[in-house]
Amino acid sequence: MTKTLFEKNQGDQHAYSLPKEDKAFSSFTPPQNLLRQTPLHLPEVSEIDLMRHFSNLAKRNVGIDTQFYPLGSCTMKYNPRVNEWAASLLGFTRTHPLAPESAVQGNLQILFELLQMLCEISGMTAGTLLPNAGAQGEFVGLRLISAYHQKRGDLRDEVLIPDNAHGTNPATAAMTGYKVLTIRSNSEGDIDLDHLRSLCSAKTAALMLTNPNTLGIFSPNIIEIAKIVHDHGGLLYYDGANLNPLLNIVRPGEMGFDVMHINLHKTFSTPHGGGGPGAGPVLCNAKLEKFLPLPKVELKEGVYNLVWDDPASIGRVASFHGNFGILLRAYLYIKLHGHFGLRRIGEVSVLNANYLKQRLSAFLKVPYRQPCMHEFVVQADQFLDKGIKALDIAKRLLDYGVYAPTIYFPLIVKECMLIEPTESESKQTLDEFIEILKAIVHEIETNPELVRNAPHTMPVTRLDETLAAKKPKLKQ
Repeated sequence: MTKTLFEKNQGDQHAYSLPKEDKAFSSFTPPQNLLRQTPLHLPEVSEIDLMRHFSNLAKRNVGIDTQFYPLGSCTMKYNPRVNEWAASLLGFTRTHPLAPESAVQGNLQILFELLQMLCEISGMTAGTLLPNAGAQGEFVGLRLISAYHQKRGDLRDEVLIPDNAHGTNPATAAMTGYKVLTIRSNSEGDIDLDHLRSLCSAKTAALMLTNPNTLGIFSPNIIEIAKIVHDHGGLLYYDGANLNPLLNIVRPGEMGFDVMHINLHKTFSTPHGGGGPGAGPVLCNAKLEKFLPLPKVELKEGVYNLVWDDPASIGRVASFHGNFGILLRAYLYIKLHGHFGLRRIGEVSVLNANYLKQRLSAFLKVPYRQPCMHEFVVQADQFLDKGIKALDIAKRLLDYGVYAPTIYFPLIVKECMLIEPTESESKQTLDEFIEILKAIVHEIETNPELVRNAPHTMPVTRLDETLAAKKPKLKQ
C-alpha cells in the first residue's frame, strides 16, 4: 500500500512538525485584571450560512469585473487575470528582498527590462521603478528637477500648473518646497499661452502638465509650450496619468518633456488602489539621469547587479526595489501586447471616448466640441432649474447598475461629469450606457424627484453629505 505523505515524513528530520511546547510561555499566568470576568458570547453560525453571508456581501460590490466603470481620470480598465496568476507564482512571492543578487537574477532581469520598455514607450533615456505610487513619482520627479537646478547653482522656487491639473500636482509642488502659480485655460480648454508667457521667469523651475489634459484635450501647442518654458531655463514635468491614449502613438519625450511619472494602474493594467501601495515609475532624459534614486539595476557581462552608491543621486525613496508584484504585472502586460498591441489600446480608447461624446452630445451639454482623446467632459448645469445636479445623475446611475463617472472635476467646469470608457468596453456596453443616460434625462424632465432622491436600490441610499462633513460619525 502506498504510504501517505504524512507517513513518509515520519522520521524525516527535514519534515514539518508541530512546535514543541514553550515551557516559559505555558507557565505564564496573566494578571487577573486583564482577564475577562464575564462569559464571552459568540454567535453559533453554520459554515454554509457564513459562506452565504459573505457571498451575498460580495454580490453588492461594484467593480470593473461586474459593472461598467466610466471613472474619468482614473482609467478603470480591465486587468487581465493572467497578470494575477503570474504575480502569484511562488518563485516571485517567496523571494526575500534581502536575497543575494545571484539568487534573484530573474527578478532583476524583469526590473531591468521593464525600465527599458517604459523608456522606449515614453521617449526617455533612463528612469527608476522605486516610487510606490503616482503621487510619490511626482515627488521624485520634482526632486530630480530641484537637484538639477541646485547643481547648476540656479535658485528657482516657482512651479507653473494649469487650472485643470490633477490635484496631486499642486500638492506635490508645495510639498517639495515650491510656490505654485496657476495658469488659466483658454476657451478651447488648452493653456492660455499669453498667461503662460507672463508667468515664466528666471524663478520658474518647472511646468507640470498632462497632455492630453484632464478635459481629454490634446494640446496642439505643446511644442510651443515646451519652448517657452525651456527658453526661460525651466523644465517640463509630464503627469503620466493620461498616457493611456498615447501608447506608441506619440511619446512625452518627443513633446519636449524632461521628466515624467507613469501610473501603472491606469496605463499598464495593475491593481487600482485596494488599500495598499501601487507603483509610479519615473522616467527622465539625460539632463536628470545622474540624479535618479537608488538602487539602480545594471547589466554587466550578462549579470544583473544593484548599484547602491552614487554621489549625485537624490538617495533612497522606497524600501528595497519598489513594489515588485505590481511591476511584474505591468511587465507581463507590455510583453503580451507588444508594440502594436499597445498602440491599438491607445487607438481604441480614443475611438470609444469620441463615440460616446458624439452620441451623448445629442441630449447632454458638451462644453468642448473638438475631438477628445481618452476622456471628455459633459455638463449637467442645464438641469439646475429642475433642482438636479451632477451628483443626482451620478447617484441615479447606480440604480441602473453603472458606476458613476467622476463628478465635479476638473473644477473649472460647472456641474461636470468626466467620462472615460477605456479600450476595454465593447460598443454594446457603450450603447447601453447611452440609453441609460438618455432614460435618466427623460426622468429629469418628467419626474425629477425620482432622480433627486436616488439611489433607490442600494443598501445605503442618499447620505446628508453636509451633515457628514460637519458632524462625522467616527465610531459606532
